[in-house]
Amino acid sequence: MKKIVILFLVWRALLFIVAGVSPIFIDQFGARFPYYQERLIDTKLPHFIWSFGNFDGVHYLGIAKDAYAAQYTQAFFPFYPILIKAVSFLTFGNLLVSALLISNIFFLAALLIFYKLVSKTHNQKIAFWSILFLLSFPTSFFFGAVYTESVFFLLIVSAFYLAEKGKIWQASLLGLLASGTRLVGIFLVPALLFKKDKRHIFPLLAVPLGLISYMIFLGVKFNDPFYFLTSQQIFGQERLSNGIVLLPQVFFRYFKILITTHGLPLVNAAFELLATVWVGAALAMAFKKVKLEWLIFSFLVVITPTLTGTLASMPRYILIAFPIYLVPAYIKSTKIKIMLIAASLAILAIAETFFTQGYWVA
Repeated sequence: MKKIVILFLVWRALLFIVAGVSPIFIDQFGARFPYYQERLIDTKLPHFIWSFGNFDGVHYLGIAKDAYAAQYTQAFFPFYPILIKAVSFLTFGNLLVSALLISNIFFLAALLIFYKLVSKTHNQKIAFWSILFLLSFPTSFFFGAVYTESVFFLLIVSAFYLAEKGKIWQASLLGLLASGTRLVGIFLVPALLFKKDKRHIFPLLAVPLGLISYMIFLGVKFNDPFYFLTSQQIFGQERLSNGIVLLPQVFFRYFKILITTHGLPLVNAAFELLATVWVGAALAMAFKKVKLEWLIFSFLVVITPTLTGTLASMPRYILIAFPIYLVPAYIKSTKIKIMLIAASLAILAIAETFFTQGYWVA
């Protein structure tokens, strides 16, 4: 456990270093999102810190400050902004510092729980290598940014850990918070029901209450309980909110993108497609290696965004499909595992450089 804390601190320090030198490699800030001036730069914090609030981060900060006053911010669920607002009383009102503290502290806690969960169901060696592959994952920097990844990851792995110990009520309460953080939190219900006593269905009914509460709020405040879905289209990711697109159709669309685009859009599309194909292969390889309930949850988390007709943000969404970190941990050759981690770290550095310089990654 002490080694995990040290690894986290090294990971966090390296991310700050990469963010600090990123202007050397990309000298022009992309600025392809609103509010970056007043919510990030005006905090007077150095670039290597405020740049972790890029893109979605400015919207979470805006919700923490003014609730849902800005149109279409209803796409972002409320639990994380509520935490930011609450902790800001300890950071003298600085919402950005509050958000970064939450993300990083929650991620460290998630690493420790994840280690205990994998150690309990596998062994300590697999658990430790899984931590290494998680930290070196090409988009792991989102765990340390103003995004919901760290909070959601902690809630999910903690819920599974409590379920392993038979504490289904406590797991359900964490599931409630998870569904108030991201829509896919509701998938804890089918996952935790698998192989469980059918009497557990009653406490698990609490899990969707986070989502339901938010829908009631949206219905009362904006006359649209599904505003979190219908507002997605404004963010330029070409998501379909009034229908379902099957994965083969999405793959065909991306094939056309790859042969008709160039530059950064081409790189982004290739990154999204490769991430989706890779996570599908990894989850297939994880079959019979990890618990089926983990795979059920991960599959639902991965497949749901693709039903909107795009693979946008998939390199980030798949971070929560935690069985993918166990698959390479089972490789017997230490040399191969080290090579994989080194390659992953190189991609991580490149992806973070673009992100912190204001260019869309995921």
